[in-house]
This record gives sequence, C-alpha cells and structure tokens, in this order.
Amino acid sequence: MTVMEEAKRGRVPSSIEAVAKREGVEPAKLAALVAAGRVVIPRNIRREGQEPIGMGELLTTKVNVNVGTSQNLDSPEAEVEKALAAAEAGADAVMDLSTGGDLDLVRRMILDSVSIPVGSVPLYNAAVKKDLTSQGMFNALEKHAKDGVDFVTVHVGVNKTSLERLSLDPRVLGVVSRGGSLTMKYISETGEDNPYYSEYDYLLEMAKEYDLTLSLGDGLRPGCIEDASDRAKYMEFIMLGELVKRARSAGVQAMVEGPGHVPADEIETSVKAMKHLTDGAPLYLLGPLVTDIAPGYDHITAAIGGVIAGMAGADFLCATTPSEHLDLPTIEDVIEGTYVTRVAAHAADLTRPGVRERARAWDLKMAKARAQLDWNGQFNAAINPARAKQIRHRRGVETDTCTMCSELCAIRLSKEAMEKGMGKKSTGGK
Repeated sequence: MTVMEEAKRGRVPSSIEAVAKREGVEPAKLAALVAAGRVVIPRNIRREGQEPIGMGELLTTKVNVNVGTSQNLDSPEAEVEKALAAAEAGADAVMDLSTGGDLDLVRRMILDSVSIPVGSVPLYNAAVKKDLTSQGMFNALEKHAKDGVDFVTVHVGVNKTSLERLSLDPRVLGVVSRGGSLTMKYISETGEDNPYYSEYDYLLEMAKEYDLTLSLGDGLRPGCIEDASDRAKYMEFIMLGELVKRARSAGVQAMVEGPGHVPADEIETSVKAMKHLTDGAPLYLLGPLVTDIAPGYDHITAAIGGVIAGMAGADFLCATTPSEHLDLPTIEDVIEGTYVTRVAAHAADLTRPGVRERARAWDLKMAKARAQLDWNGQFNAAINPARAKQIRHRRGVETDTCTMCSELCAIRLSKEAMEKGMGKKSTGGK
C-alpha cells in the first residue's frame, strides 16, 4: 500500500510522522495533505535508510541538486562526490541525470551514497541504450524503480496534442528540455504518441507497485525570456493537471515541474496558474531564470526567480549552478549552487504561510548575535558557517567589529550612545 493510500484511510505511517516532526506540523494534518495530493513524500519501498522529506503545502521550500555524467565526462566517482557534497551543503534531494558511461552503475552508487531522496529520468537510459521504444521506455522506468529511485521525471505533457500547439506558435529556442526533445524524437520517428502519456494507466500501476513518486516533467518549458508564458507551456500545464488527478485516484504521489526562463513580472502568474490547474500539487521549479544574459551567474538569476516563485507558492526548487548553459558542473559549482538556492528557498519561507514563523526565528537568531557583536553566534546562525568564518578571518586582522567599520561600527556606537543617553537621563531625574 502506498503512503497516499494509507493516508486516505486515515492512517499516519512512519514517513509522515517523521516529516511532521521535522516540519513542526500536526501529523494528522500532514496525512490529510498527503491524501489530497498537496504534499508528497518521495520514498521508494525498495530503498532502505532514506530520510523522509516532504514537499508541498505548509512545509518549508525544499532544494534539489542535479548531478550525473555526460558523454564527455563520465566518472561515476566524481558524481557520487558531488551528490555527497550537495547533501553536506543541505540539499533535500538529488537527481541523477547521467547520460554517459555505465548509467546503471552511477545510479546505484548515488543511491548507496546518500540518505536523502534520489530522483532520475528513465527516458535518458532508453535513449543512451538506443532503445527509444515504448517497451524500452517502460523497461527503463521499471529498472529505476527496482533500483530504489524515489522519484522520476516523466514528460507526459509532451504528446501529439501539445506539439500541435507548439507548431502553431513557433519559439525562438524551441524545446530545451532534453526529455522533451527525446519524446518529440520518438513521436516524429514512430508516428505514435508518447508511451508515458498514451499508456499512463500502466505507468501508474508501475509507480504504485514501488510507491514511486511521479514528477510530471515540464518538457515544453521556455528556454529563453522571449518564449516565456506561451500557449504551448500552458497547454502542457492543463494536461498535467488532468494527469495529476488520475494519479491521485490511483493512490500515486505526483508533483509537477515548471519553467524555465520567465521574466520576473510573469512568475507569480505562472506559478499560481500551475497551482490552480493542478489543484495544489507540489510544484518543482528550475529557477525560474529571470534573464538570459548571465552565463556564469545563472545560479543567481535562478535564485532571484526562485524567491519570487516560492512567494507565489512553489514548493521545490532545483538548484542551478554557475555552469548552467556552459559546462558539466564541478563539485565547487554544485556546492555554490546548493547554498545559493537554499538562500532563495529560505527567503521564500520568510513569507510562506505555516512556515514563516520558524523561518524568521532563524533570522532573529542572527540579528541578536549581530547586536551583541557575537561572532561565534553569527557563524552558528549562518547558512554556511565555514564560508562566513573564512571571509571573516582571511585578512588576519582580529577586532570585535568587522574590518569595514572598525571603530566606526554603527552597532557599537549607537549602543554606547543609548547607554550614555539613558545614564544622563537617569542622573538628571534624581
């Protein structure tokens, strides 16, 4: 029985108990949200030892980090090292997007190395193994499920109907989703519809067997600002909303992926439309990236969009690294992308219903430490203590204030002024 089915029967399984405790939510209330499909807890029954993590309503905004080999760089050990580094930096999940070398080996090594949820894209396996057929796609899906992957991206919204819409509204960059383009390749070469869409009930049966969470992929996400918020994207959202409803009826957990490249003033509309069309399904976003002109800084353009999206209701942010659009990320890129995306997630949580009080308590802890010029307290409250310490001590000048202000520290001067002023007032009153 899946966790959703148990929740629908009024039960509170251990995974829901664990997430409720971590998030400070009533277990019964969380179980009701899981039953309704507004929270997912990706946790394959074949995998042991993974930490239950929840994404969705009333929960903190989570962060995923992508790792994986390419056809040019295919070291499994390097990708495991990245996955471990991401987890150490506070990532809530990792996805293996490998397309080079022994894909099965890389996936199993990553699954064995981390305790947080692991996602994948089975379609890549089918394509790399030159088995881009209906059977090949389902064989890959089942292989990933049997290995213990907790959630999988399936590009069910890319089908004949959505591609017709795309052909009527041409884009500058067309389709930038790798899974979306591979699905298009299948449709164009076979004349058949996307198997994950046309045989969706079979896909649900397979997911249910392993309690595999479906991440309904954004295969038609816009790849540049000029293509944002077009008809094809919204056509995909409508289809995904229908497929979320069918997944819920089958007792299968499902979240929805979103764009992409979106200008800042269109993000709120996009997120709220996705939430409405999918009846509050957990929303998993890449970015959104708010401009196209910043290669090398796309972890920042994505974080800007991530804050706006999180404020509007996005639940799960996919980290973007400085290497986005340029290169396979290094371990340093992965760490940087993880922390920057965690900052965006926390900034969103400061505004998020049911979460803001806990989020603001963290900021208050930092503020109080700064008020006391308590450097150890500041380091302990920092999202990345090691980086804060390194910058603080890198010049070798040790003072009780920062080296920018030194003796002109506003906090210390104002505190001294207030104490002297209060002292004079007290003396004058005697």
